[in-house]
Amino acid sequence: MYTNREEAGKLLANKLTNYKDNKEVVIVAIPRGGVPVGYEISNKLNVPLEIVLSKKIGHPFNKEYAIGAVTIENSILSDAADEVSPVYIYDETEQMRALLKQRHQLYYGDKKPLPLKDKIVILVDDGIATGNTIISCIQLIQLQKPSKMIVALPVAPNDSLRKIREMTQVNEVICLSAPVNFQSVGQFYEEFDQVNDNEVVALLKKANEDFNFKNSK
Repeated sequence: MYTNREEAGKLLANKLTNYKDNKEVVIVAIPRGGVPVGYEISNKLNVPLEIVLSKKIGHPFNKEYAIGAVTIENSILSDAADEVSPVYIYDETEQMRALLKQRHQLYYGDKKPLPLKDKIVILVDDGIATGNTIISCIQLIQLQKPSKMIVALPVAPNDSLRKIREMTQVNEVICLSAPVNFQSVGQFYEEFDQVNDNEVVALLKKANEDFNFKNSK
């Protein structure tokens, strides 16, 4: 049981100290819940914090059933998309991209995210249940060709961890807890309030300021 996301991030950072001060490392957090976790890791390791903004493409007859995912620049499709109209996929992709651009403007302003090509990416969230979101993020980040992909999580069920460990794109998985009686991520936190956009903006700004200050000396 973690007190909050901040404590979980500090505990994860203790498992990643061999990456401290490594100029090739970038922490990539999944918003919004992964950002407080990622901030603590970024701060302790003295490496940059970024986020991955993605949206799923839902099946036309069941929006909850993902047939793909999209970022501002890239997209992936599952085999299930073969039976769906290309026009629908195009329209959904454009609609999702418009929403992502709005969120990017909110979180980053005019700042461009760091390129991840040839970087060691540590992908972070506050926990996973099915793992579908983080799997999509892994596939989308891999399109940028990082040199190494590490997934770091405070808590996850064993079935989902197994799926991630079997992914060829993932070099290492660090998970602090894989309980048998897993029902939801929130059950393993004393405080699990929803993280809002203002908190994400503030943490990204603080992470950037902290990193620049430490490395300007």
